Amino acid sequence: MTDRIEADYLIETPVAPQDAAAVMAGEQSSGTFLKLSTETPELVERAAARVERVTLVDSRTTPSFGGGIASGRYSVAEVTLSWPLENLGPSLPNLMTTVAGNLFELRQLSGLRINDLRVPAAFTQANPGPRFGIEGTRRLTGVSGRPLIGTIVKPSVGLDAEATAALVTQLVAAGVDFIKDDELQADGPACPFAERVRAVMAVIERHADRTGKKVMFAFNLTGEVDEMRARHDLVLEHGGTCVMVSLNSVGLAGMLALSRGSELPIHAHRNGWGYLSRAGMMGWSYVAWQKFWRLAGADHMHVNGLRNKFCEPDESVMASARACLTPLRPEAPCLAMPVFSSAQTPLQAAETYAKLGSNDLIHAAGGGIAGHPGGAAAGVEAMRAAWDAASEGVPLEQAARQSAPLAAAIKAFGA
Repeated sequence: MTDRIEADYLIETPVAPQDAAAVMAGEQSSGTFLKLSTETPELVERAAARVERVTLVDSRTTPSFGGGIASGRYSVAEVTLSWPLENLGPSLPNLMTTVAGNLFELRQLSGLRINDLRVPAAFTQANPGPRFGIEGTRRLTGVSGRPLIGTIVKPSVGLDAEATAALVTQLVAAGVDFIKDDELQADGPACPFAERVRAVMAVIERHADRTGKKVMFAFNLTGEVDEMRARHDLVLEHGGTCVMVSLNSVGLAGMLALSRGSELPIHAHRNGWGYLSRAGMMGWSYVAWQKFWRLAGADHMHVNGLRNKFCEPDESVMASARACLTPLRPEAPCLAMPVFSSAQTPLQAAETYAKLGSNDLIHAAGGGIAGHPGGAAAGVEAMRAAWDAASEGVPLEQAARQSAPLAAAIKAFGA
């Protein structure tokens, strides 16, 4: 493939899968519900989507979703469609429309999931991609050879700027590498963004002056485009090294508007991901979805965590993390640092490392650090001890004999 876009789908259909695929291709390119005289053979050759592959994988007697054509048999099939780049150019918002568009509403489909996509080089050339990614994040934090140990400001909301700064004082003293706002905390009257930036960065700068270590804090600047740009500039002015944005809230256009002018790493939060993915035969695979955001400039991507507090199975979490570390194209890898979070403690370190095969990640533990019985400093030390053991192949219980904080974490979080 050189100048064509490809997308892979899993479909469920009451009609022949090949016919359903043809309807999908027509709906998302030059076709409609009837043949038009203006849809000439020459136009079809130039602009129509092509059905590249259809593979039957299963059949069932009841549909996953109603509202379509009634039938006693529903086929499940893998389908690949392709489009000429000339239909849309290297535009991410229009790529989203092209590969998704009206497909989820077709009567011929009782289920559809977008599993993957591949794009021509024009997309990596025209879009910003991660400007910092793994290498830039490590350079700014001074952390090499191990994961970044991170945490989240908790409680998520309710702390004012002064109380947030007081908590950050404890966390930086504990030796943490990375701290983030919770996605619920942006610019509310109880904790205005500007006040929070000034208060928190004063703490981080004092700590850096004393120790030489500048902790990365991801300030949640989610908002309207002009607000996000102004908030980015404020963080930069006060010496901050990261900003955070809620992807589903600002959309691709908002993300692109922010990233094209950003001078800081962008920590991309996927809150809302469940409504795009939780239904097995409807929505998106993270493997496909995260490619949009990496192309749009995400430096860090949330992937959930092993044995998390949500509904996502571990296999899906690891597939998401591996996807972030998989190059989009050989000449433009666009790698993003995966962020493991959600009910994380030192107990997940060894398995995360073994399954990912890399320590290029942020392991963010909120309660897993703040809830350590010895306090935040002991929580950070336990996380680091667990990751040291994981990288050296030392069993956790053996490592705990050399680390009292790790032993306490195992006792506290083991249940």
